[in-house]
Amino acid sequence: MVKRGWVVAVLALLGVLATGCTSDEPTGGGGNLPDGAALLRDASAATKQIKSAHFTLKVNGTVSAIPVQNAEGDLTREGGPSGAAKGTVKLTLLGQLIEGEFVLVDDSLYIKGPTGGFQKYPASLSSNIYDPSAILDPDKGIANVLGKVQNPRTDSKESLDGTSTYKVSGKATKDVVSAVVPGVNSDVDITVWVREDNKQPVKASVKLPSGEGQTATVDLTLSDVDKPVTITAP
Repeated sequence: MVKRGWVVAVLALLGVLATGCTSDEPTGGGGNLPDGAALLRDASAATKQIKSAHFTLKVNGTVSAIPVQNAEGDLTREGGPSGAAKGTVKLTLLGQLIEGEFVLVDDSLYIKGPTGGFQKYPASLSSNIYDPSAILDPDKGIANVLGKVQNPRTDSKESLDGTSTYKVSGKATKDVVSAVVPGVNSDVDITVWVREDNKQPVKASVKLPSGEGQTATVDLTLSDVDKPVTITAP
């Protein structure tokens, strides 16, 4: 049961739209901001062309369906039918805080817990639970979510770690978001920061119910887009 829990948790983190990236105060705004729908159409098209990226994930608050607290790693659409990924994760499992490593390559999943080495799991296990290529999948991943945000509006122009972006907010249906955010059972508010120059997404934040009337956010940032990434089995 513990091993299976690890697999579910790690695959969940790979599917979640999320990551903690601090932003500067808004640097612009007003009536001269570009149309939100047009920005997200361009962002969706740009995301479909991304072959690799570094991701950082952070869950702010508690979401019962997502045991991950934070994660960081690299993703690539190469390295097997489902692409490849590697990184580190911190999660709560069976009431304990656990840190570990994961590698997904050649359609096999490897997980290293707090003790011992990597353990290999069959591809069928990961595909039955969740497809970790969802983040960069051009048809069901982030690109699909960006293209289906409802009533998008451009809120402001902001700088994220020195990158000029437009902040766009709207709503996304559970059917669209659940492909990349496990546990979503209702429509959600979503905010996306899109690069001003090439319209690639820099950050996405999804607001989820946290219980007892509270809300939590799952934040994902992408960086080092299309930087060469080599992932091999441990």
